[in-house]
Amino acid sequence: MKTTKGKVFLVGAGPGDIGLLTIKAQRCIKKADTILYDFHVNNRLLNLAREGAELIYAGKRGGRHEMTQDDINASLLAKALEGNNVCRLKGGDPFVFGRGGEEAEFLVSHGVDYEIIPGVTSAISVPAYAGIPLTHRKYSSSFAVITGNEDETKKDSKLNWPAIAQGFDTLVFLMGVKNIDYITSNLIKHGRDPLTPAAIIRWGSRPEQVTLTTTLRDISETAKGQKIRPPAVMVVGQTVGLRDVLTWYEKKPLFGQRILITRQYTDDYEPLEDLGAEIFEFPTIKTVPPDSFETLDAAIDNIEMYDWIIFTSSNGFKYFFGRLTAKNKDIRDLKGIKLCAIGEKTNETLRGYGLMTAVVPEEFNAEGLIATFTADGAEAIRGKRFLLPRAEKAREAFPDAVRELGGHIDTPAAYKTIKPRAHGKRLERFLREGKITMATFTSASSFNNLQEFLGAETTGLLREVTIAVIGPVTKKAVEKAGLTVSIMPEAATIDALVQAIIAEAEALPSDVRYKPFR
Repeated sequence: MKTTKGKVFLVGAGPGDIGLLTIKAQRCIKKADTILYDFHVNNRLLNLAREGAELIYAGKRGGRHEMTQDDINASLLAKALEGNNVCRLKGGDPFVFGRGGEEAEFLVSHGVDYEIIPGVTSAISVPAYAGIPLTHRKYSSSFAVITGNEDETKKDSKLNWPAIAQGFDTLVFLMGVKNIDYITSNLIKHGRDPLTPAAIIRWGSRPEQVTLTTTLRDISETAKGQKIRPPAVMVVGQTVGLRDVLTWYEKKPLFGQRILITRQYTDDYEPLEDLGAEIFEFPTIKTVPPDSFETLDAAIDNIEMYDWIIFTSSNGFKYFFGRLTAKNKDIRDLKGIKLCAIGEKTNETLRGYGLMTAVVPEEFNAEGLIATFTADGAEAIRGKRFLLPRAEKAREAFPDAVRELGGHIDTPAAYKTIKPRAHGKRLERFLREGKITMATFTSASSFNNLQEFLGAETTGLLREVTIAVIGPVTKKAVEKAGLTVSIMPEAATIDALVQAIIAEAEALPSDVRYKPFR
């Protein structure tokens, strides 16, 4: 039982693009015992949480509070007094209209240690994603960030409107959509030119980003006409006019795409993000050690008897190598044994350990493996002993073929796949609201597990989503559910899948490039 007080970290998560998260914030999320997170936080950040961490939603959407500020303060205190390290995860920066100061004061008053981890504020980053600099040597030497959430019915405003209207070149209003008439009328009333360029940016740095530009006089009617709702940032000043030249984010080939991946994120998906897509990570499969290493350990104890060791994935190799060293053996004990790697990624992993492969099949499946080993006839298999460390549940096509051709093969479990804990409310909502444009599945299990999570609504929720898969087995599982597979690369690798998605986007006409694929 914990007997000492924990510590609270007030952490800024940035405006939404996960790439703007700081390294220090990432470390804090990974180490936290408890995470209290807001609505605007990118869902992928929760996947950074360690196993067993407590996740508490404290967000606000459309004026609906899941927790009041008093509730949040009480929860921070309670969790810290239990001895937990608490991550209070906020959109933007905690000290820029994020109530971080209030929460810090509350913690100090109760003797709880805390730390501030600043985030990239939307006041600067959102205009930047819209191609609007806040300062420019020719147009702006100063800027101010102002709350747009002040109660317009108050008799005495705390805002110095004359100074705001005339004292700064560029004005940035946060949370000002509901009060846009009040803001614009006060600026004009106190001396700001009605024809000053103005912009409003909704969901900045996210696939839904919408940017409207006009004048201070017309921005309110423009926003209402386009039904702009929170969250949005308003910018007033001459630098708004530079957007026509400096627009960059919306020009990316995959801008507007939010792509669901049903496995843990790896660097293989980075090209999609580089081209403007947002990755929605919702792993339906997790790799863990098998229930027992008994059969794998027995094979390693007699490793010298094998002619071939076949690794079907980097996971299979890493678990195998972990047991090899646990048995006080190393790569020298693999001398004389030929190695086969399924896929270039697996091959690269082996090379990273100083191991050279004899075979890398052109087709990354059981059928391709059989074709590779029988290219010169069945003699290549007859009488040979094969070791295939693999997942607990796997296809038997290759082992059966080896045995039929007179070879011997052992298939010990090196790992198993399980369904990880799911935080799926946001995924379901995004699917219902059409905010997921593409879903990718790397195996039949990844699709079947998602189907089990979504239930009977799976087909309806995915009907308008472009589906990309790896391999015919996965395609068959998707089609069995009554859905259409639009993308399936020839090679069964994530890299090939990513390149196929990019090629599909680039093949679209320019007038629909930034719209969902279907």
